[in-house]
Amino acid sequence: MARDLLGRLLVKRPEDASGGLLVARIVECEAYQEDDPASHSYRGITDRTAVMFGPPGHLYVYFSYGMHHCMNVVTGQDGEGSAVLLRAAEPLEGLEEMAAARRVHAPKLLCAGPGRLTQAFGVARTDNGRDLAGGGALFVAPGRRVPDEAVDVSPRIGISVGVDRPWRFFEAGSPFVSRGPRGTISGSARASATESRMARAKARAKAKGTVMETESAKGSASGRGSGSARGSEVAGSAGPGPA
Repeated sequence: MARDLLGRLLVKRPEDASGGLLVARIVECEAYQEDDPASHSYRGITDRTAVMFGPPGHLYVYFSYGMHHCMNVVTGQDGEGSAVLLRAAEPLEGLEEMAAARRVHAPKLLCAGPGRLTQAFGVARTDNGRDLAGGGALFVAPGRRVPDEAVDVSPRIGISVGVDRPWRFFEAGSPFVSRGPRGTISGSARASATESRMARAKARAKAKGTVMETESAKGSASGRGSGSARGSEVAGSAGPGPA
């Protein structure tokens, strides 16, 4: 799903007469899954991460390093704990309003980075849980798919665990990505292989969850409690998507 978001449009309609239409084309994003140690969902569901485990198509917003917000699109099935961090976008409409919010005027700097993107679109923690497909003010529109030969893949940025997973997808040669390629693997064949790897990881996570549920049921039947990690807060987890 992370690769498929490239080329789609992030759109925000004005919610009052003072605002204007904002449109940006997604050019960079990163995938995070429940079995991924860099993901907020790795340690299970909490009050903070509940949206990640909800139905797909909703917005998961968190405050990063006490500095800025980051927004993610929930992509897994209900209960799965998967999301895609929106890292960068090419601004298309509403550039003046974005510049005023960002206090910069260079188009390349308006949405080049997860913190910059949320600031340009005025997204905050209060937007956590928004339905991006429900006809609201903020949504993702189809746009134009980036062809496979124009998609580059690399390890994700700014994390200290799960660094071996090449789950950062971005448009090759775009001046609007957050950073230059690092360890980039080009070509549609590699992108396809990466998506296959993600599918296998997702299947393993699902199988693991089934085993845990079975063990929990056995423990309950024998009178033993099962220590669930899902009630604990995520501490020290880097993802999804630090800035």
